[in-house]
Amino acid sequence: MRKLTFFLRKVRLVSLILLGFFCFSYSHTALDAQTSGTGAPGLRIDVTGSNDEGDFGVAIQLVVAMTILSLGPSVIMMMTCFTRMIIVLGFVRNAIGVNSAPSSQIIVGLALFLTFFVMGPVWNKIYDDAVTPYMSATMKSSDALMVATAHMKDFMMNQTRQQDVQFFLEISRQGAMTRDQLPLSIVVPSFVLSELRTAFQMGFLIFIPFIIVDFIVASTLMSMGMMMMPPVVISMPFKLLLFVLVDGWYLVIQSLVNSFNIA
Repeated sequence: MRKLTFFLRKVRLVSLILLGFFCFSYSHTALDAQTSGTGAPGLRIDVTGSNDEGDFGVAIQLVVAMTILSLGPSVIMMMTCFTRMIIVLGFVRNAIGVNSAPSSQIIVGLALFLTFFVMGPVWNKIYDDAVTPYMSATMKSSDALMVATAHMKDFMMNQTRQQDVQFFLEISRQGAMTRDQLPLSIVVPSFVLSELRTAFQMGFLIFIPFIIVDFIVASTLMSMGMMMMPPVVISMPFKLLLFVLVDGWYLVIQSLVNSFNIA
């Protein structure tokens, strides 16, 4: 045991000596290369860019771009029609009574592509009025960001109730503002609150016909004396048949798309 401990100490001592010698040799070589101008070229990371007045530097633009990428899912869920889409489609699945068909992946995917479809005109305006001028160097990054934000605010305000905006203005104690003066800190929560209200209203209307089917089936089973038979077992095929006969998915998607006020 003593021999093993002594051997480990020797190994540590030799390792420290070699590490110190290597660091000293490397620092000496680097110093000679810097003073003599010889040696391998060093690595340099440069974020210098346009210094035009009123324009963001490249470093700030990189930070903004990385922030947008990291907050992309939140932006899609909170500032687009995705919230209403996913909630209403979830209500449809629960109203029918089949919790695993369609699956959650299909519901999310359908809501996502419907969001792209509904938000297409807004994103086209942003691309034409903000992205294209910025890429052609005819508009500064700050101005392009303001134009894009204005288009998104217009979309959200077209779907937002005035009562919700007034509620958040009273909480923030910022006083009365015009539509163009409203900051995103007021517009976004007001828009989300209005979207939740509208989605639950649509979900209630979707549940009504399926509840009627459940009542009819339950009453029929009670009158036949089949009280031990679960009504869900009998009502679910009838609800599926009703949904197929009225072309339910077409009606739901049509109502969802038409419910948005796209200026």
